[in-house]
Amino acid sequence: MGVYNDAIIAGFGGQGVMLIGNLLAYSAMENGLNVTYIPVYGPEMRGGTANCTVVISQEDIGSPIIKNPLGLIALNRPSLDKFQPMVQDQGIVIVNSSLVDMELADRKRLQVHPVPANEIADKLGNTRMANMVALGAYVQATGVIPLEVVQKSLVNVIAAHYSHLIPKNAEALEAGAAVIK
Repeated sequence: MGVYNDAIIAGFGGQGVMLIGNLLAYSAMENGLNVTYIPVYGPEMRGGTANCTVVISQEDIGSPIIKNPLGLIALNRPSLDKFQPMVQDQGIVIVNSSLVDMELADRKRLQVHPVPANEIADKLGNTRMANMVALGAYVQATGVIPLEVVQKSLVNVIAAHYSHLIPKNAEALEAGAAVIK
């Protein structure tokens, strides 16, 4: 099998979980790969735990359902608590260490990468970019798609009237990737 990756991305509603899931999916398509993207909507949009799944493959994708993902981006503690047990052994887990006690991460079984996403985003000028920081770290840790492709794909997911935010989001992706290097 060629390129294959699947992940659950989770956090509080309002943290931009769906945005980075959508960005990851668009980036994979731009890179010539097959993708599925499933957002989970509902009361999560009001501050509960929101999540989405992304499957990326060179081959046809048989099912968009993920029971045991290869990867997880956990932007908050409830997301880590809920989804970490599902991740395959040696799976890659990006944890927003700004909001999650790293003692809770299963470092014996998983490849856990603490990323102080909120602090990095604050230094870049906007805490709301913590999601982009986390995605940059995930892309770097997995190597599934070149970071440059993700940065170029920002135009596909950020509305035209917010296009002035694209350079800062590209910078946030790069800052997240730099944590993993």
